[in-house]
Amino acid sequence: MKRILERCAGLDVHKKQLTACRLVPGPQNTTVSEVRTFGTMTKELLALVDWLKQGGCTHVAMESTGVFWKPVFNLLEGEFEVLLVNPREVKQVPGRKTDAGDAEWLAELLQCGLLKGSFIPPAPQRQVRDLTRYRTTLVQERARILNRLQKVLEDANIKLASVVSDIDGVSARTMLQTILAGETDVKFLAGLAKGRLREKRAELEQALTGLMKEHHRFLIAEHLSHMDYLEEAIARVSAEIEERLRPFQLEAEQLDSSPGINLRIAEIILAEIGPNPFPAFEDADHLASWVGLCPGNQQSAGKRLSGKTRKGCAALRSAFVEAAHGAARTKDTYLSAQYHSLVRRIGKKKALIAVAHSILIAVYHILTRKEPYRELGPRYLDDLRRPQRIRRHVRCLEQFGFEVVLKPIPAAA
Repeated sequence: MKRILERCAGLDVHKKQLTACRLVPGPQNTTVSEVRTFGTMTKELLALVDWLKQGGCTHVAMESTGVFWKPVFNLLEGEFEVLLVNPREVKQVPGRKTDAGDAEWLAELLQCGLLKGSFIPPAPQRQVRDLTRYRTTLVQERARILNRLQKVLEDANIKLASVVSDIDGVSARTMLQTILAGETDVKFLAGLAKGRLREKRAELEQALTGLMKEHHRFLIAEHLSHMDYLEEAIARVSAEIEERLRPFQLEAEQLDSSPGINLRIAEIILAEIGPNPFPAFEDADHLASWVGLCPGNQQSAGKRLSGKTRKGCAALRSAFVEAAHGAARTKDTYLSAQYHSLVRRIGKKKALIAVAHSILIAVYHILTRKEPYRELGPRYLDDLRRPQRIRRHVRCLEQFGFEVVLKPIPAAA
């Protein structure tokens, strides 16, 4: 294979050590391979940087192994052209699986220009991305604690969730706090309901009649305290994210104009792909492939075997699917019409993925053109498929034995 790079290196990274292979020119147009092992402490990684500089390396490739690549990348960034590659795309030949062999294989592929680096955003964007992902973890943890609270209530024969739509709402929280204070009168507890829930006081009395014991009260108090802490942590992290994304307030508002996207999802999008995705992604299709929201392409002998989507960026994929859930419930929008048009034919999950893909395409154009979302309307799909729908309805009537003559209705004056 033709060599494109003269001096480069491949790294096989692990938790406690890494193996580096440096390729440098040798005599008579040959390539000399030099292999060394380094630790992953900062001092040893600095020695790796010096060793690569001594060899005149300009490009370095390594696999994205968990989070172990990050300390190495932090010191190589700015010194070399670093390619972080997907391990699935650089599988070694069977029977040659060693650390030195993996490092040399990466270096050889890099030297021949056969590696494609993964998208790594700039350092400020990576910092915001860490914050948004941490906030998502806190939100998920809060949901888990809420489920544990519900399990404790069920164990105590308290069927509050059967009457109240949200056991973390104002009324339910007040009732639980009063129970923790030692109140056992179900009529008094049901009287704490607020708003429209007061109409269900009779049902609340039955739901609050249970077998509450001391260990139940202890667990409920712990869960409520944990949820309060998580809410405070979410508020603190959200304030930090908002401050760091303040220069991109216009982009966040433009994203918020799309159905299904709220400010929190807009912040996730900006943290994951930045305010302008064009330099890293040539078009919306490349972005959809990276996120994992485009159909798979697996076929053989002229037959399509699978259209399953790839994993992609899990944080961004889940955000777009959440946006699709919200967009599917909107009224008089193109995305809602698209969902209801597909759900009857392919099911809810696939329809949501299709809507998420449409939202992603819209987001790409919003960020690249710096324009707000433009609503196509619920009739857009019908107008687009008008000739096909007419032929289908005519064919159905002919199958029932009718002769169909189409005559347009004149427009009203």
